[in-house]
Amino acid sequence: MQEYHQFARRIGLIGLTNLLISLSGLILLPILTKTLPIEDYGTYVQITVTIGLFPGVVMLGLPYTMVRFLAAAKSREEIREGYYSIAGITILSAGLASIALFLLAEPIAVALFDGRTTVTRILALVVFLECMNLLQYNYFRTFQQIKRYSSLLFLKTCLQLISVAALVLAGYGIFGAAVGLLVTNLVLFLVMGILIVSEIGVTLPGFKNLREHLSFGLPTVPGNLSSWVVNSSDRYVIALFLGNAYVGYYSPGYSLGHIINMFIAPLSFMLPAVLSKHYDDGNLKDVKTVLSYSMKYFLALAIPSAVGLSLLSRPLLTILSTPEIAEQGYLITPFMALSGLLFGLYTIITQILVLEKKTGITGTIWIVAATLNLGLNIIFVPRIGILGAAATTLVAFALAFVVSMYYSSKYLVFDINASFILKCLVAATIMGVVVVIGGAQMSGNLLGIILLVGISALVYGAGLFILRGFKKEEIRFFRNMLRI
Repeated sequence: MQEYHQFARRIGLIGLTNLLISLSGLILLPILTKTLPIEDYGTYVQITVTIGLFPGVVMLGLPYTMVRFLAAAKSREEIREGYYSIAGITILSAGLASIALFLLAEPIAVALFDGRTTVTRILALVVFLECMNLLQYNYFRTFQQIKRYSSLLFLKTCLQLISVAALVLAGYGIFGAAVGLLVTNLVLFLVMGILIVSEIGVTLPGFKNLREHLSFGLPTVPGNLSSWVVNSSDRYVIALFLGNAYVGYYSPGYSLGHIINMFIAPLSFMLPAVLSKHYDDGNLKDVKTVLSYSMKYFLALAIPSAVGLSLLSRPLLTILSTPEIAEQGYLITPFMALSGLLFGLYTIITQILVLEKKTGITGTIWIVAATLNLGLNIIFVPRIGILGAAATTLVAFALAFVVSMYYSSKYLVFDINASFILKCLVAATIMGVVVVIGGAQMSGNLLGIILLVGISALVYGAGLFILRGFKKEEIRFFRNMLRI
């Protein structure tokens, strides 16, 4: 049980870090939307979407490989060889991709970034650093250095918030925002590099296990690309058919709904290394226990959050952005909140396929989902606008969840706590009634929303307690998450 307590504390720490990251995003949102023209804000969104595209493709799935194969490494020499072999391939692939983006900056800028060639060239540098930083983050993830990982992630959040906000408010506009992203990634690259070298030293890679690493990682690339298509390509389609201004209308509601992802982020970070260790040691009972607990606690937080965000989307967007954006985009949030919930379930369930080294299945799932999503976006965005993009995203996530559950159940079945899910839905429904009634009475300012959220959370918690959603030993287990 002590091992589960340690797992819970680490989940709590990562969860707290992601909460702070989400709050920083909410702080930056009004600065960007109320300072930049809506078209420039749309361009900034396109920049962040493009940054998200490159690592999943050009890193050849090697971050997953590091977690899967180096987590059980014992000797310093084995760790050093594995890390620098993966780093060498990443430098080559990410470097080539960044050079291509830099050289093709002008036509790409015309197509995607409102003709801003200089910003696109800065983006090429950011992309390379983003890939290297993701690799370095995964070093700390692999060896479960959770406090250090969380501190570095928080440092990145603070640096990005301060640098981007300061340069935008100083009047440098979208150029300043791009420079802020570059400075943040450069500082993180240097800090993490120094920490890793101090631990394992430096060596020339021998690429001893390159074939095995690539055979595991490469099948994830189509899945990564397809996952990006499902998550982000709608912004490209919207820009193509409706213009960057509508990307600006769409993104705040999308981001608000995807706050749900902060609940799955710590599990996504922790589960691969923890489950791999249990699985490789033959402890299937522990694997099932960790999966069951993970799903239970994710749903306990995600279900009420999806309800609350959906019902409070319009007043929240009015405060965080502009009335114009809120009017255009508040209906996006419910679709994204439900999509985030389904993605969280998918993330937990597909750990089974990763353990079985069936990464080709996950890749195929996302290829099918992405093809469906892109096709539906092209059909519906010109006809019903940004709401069509939100609806097709939900369809794609639902498909990925259903298919992944089907295939994962062939290899391992664990307790999904169906009765607990029902209790969460009942408690969240009661909470939703309180939100609707309270929302009709409140003034719509930030203080009123915070008060309503607090009351609603208490109602949900009380409902779950009355319905006996948690056992006494599980409540004690939950308390351990706070003992970091």
